[in-house]
Amino acid sequence: MGSGGSKPEQQHVFNADVPVRLSQSVLNSLQESPETDSTRAQILELRVQERVNAELQRIRDAQAKKLESLTASLTTHPPKEGEGLPSEVARDPHSLAAHLSSPFYHDWTKEEPQPAKCVESDRSHDSVQKEIMDLKQKLEQRKKLEKVPDSVEKAKESLVQCLRINDRRPLDCWQEVEQFKKEVGKLEQAFIQKAGR
Repeated sequence: MGSGGSKPEQQHVFNADVPVRLSQSVLNSLQESPETDSTRAQILELRVQERVNAELQRIRDAQAKKLESLTASLTTHPPKEGEGLPSEVARDPHSLAAHLSSPFYHDWTKEEPQPAKCVESDRSHDSVQKEIMDLKQKLEQRKKLEKVPDSVEKAKESLVQCLRINDRRPLDCWQEVEQFKKEVGKLEQAFIQKAGR
């Protein structure tokens, strides 16, 4: 039930009233042609790719020449007062020409750039070495940890002991946690007082 249709299916067959006839020249050209549809499509695709690549190369060359001329003109001739940017630069503020012509990119002063002057130093090798050693010693002294006060150490030990005893119920150690926070807070305040001086 339900697996078959309730009405028998009817088949429709279409017969062409007019036979399809091709001329003998068309049939001969189709039979003699070594190309298939796929090879024709591949050849066409290759031709399109060649034309696109040639056009892209032409555009790249033109843009490279344009960039070179713009860079040369911008580096050799600063813009005159009141002279605006070219219209294409004004249209696209993100273009390279707009970036290169920006006053933040290039210093348009008339002065020639001066080479950096060497700073003469009266320091000898030994004085520099001594200064380096002094700085190293200061850094080593900063690395040393100060001894933790006994009150902080005692609060830490009581907290650790409580947590070990109440390993399944750590919230029972709230008093030890508060005591430890208070001692560390005192230590932080002392550090801030010392650093503020």
